[in-house]
Amino acid sequence: MKGVVFTEFLEMVEDSFSLEIADEMISSSNLESNGVYTTVGTYDHMEMVEMVTQLSKLTGIGIPSLLQAYGELLFTKFAQGYGVFFENVGSSFEMLKQVDNYIHIEVKKLYPEAELPKFDYEEISENQLLMKYTSPRGFGAFAKGLIIGCTTHFEEDIDIEMTDLSDGAGKEVHFLLTKKN
Repeated sequence: MKGVVFTEFLEMVEDSFSLEIADEMISSSNLESNGVYTTVGTYDHMEMVEMVTQLSKLTGIGIPSLLQAYGELLFTKFAQGYGVFFENVGSSFEMLKQVDNYIHIEVKKLYPEAELPKFDYEEISENQLLMKYTSPRGFGAFAKGLIIGCTTHFEEDIDIEMTDLSDGAGKEVHFLLTKKN
């Protein structure tokens, strides 16, 4: 995973909980990097799993809830830092449908070693979109948070129904998005 995902996560933990919790989370985790990340580095996704697991133990908040909250926050950070992806995009559905076909292609140009999740889309109607997430990392809750962040960014009232097809592993997840109005 790219380092920016780790650096933003650590910032979220410090801001949402405390520097002490962040330090305890890192020190109680078994991390090859020792919890030192650069935004442009590449790190094993298991380090994120380890830190989120430790954060869950320290806070009593479930892992899916932590990943979802982080996804929501990270979308906001992406919107602030990567405005080029938002040019001429007027809705959540427009943005989400370009993740695999545009955004991930551009990410791969910058970071050829990046291992990105796969998204397939099925436009059911003008008001419904089915997103199919596949990743060996199992961050379905994180993907849901990014989707929520997107709908918040575009100020749209969209219901998100998440169905995990991988027996709770979060590796193959379908998101049915339905516009409410």
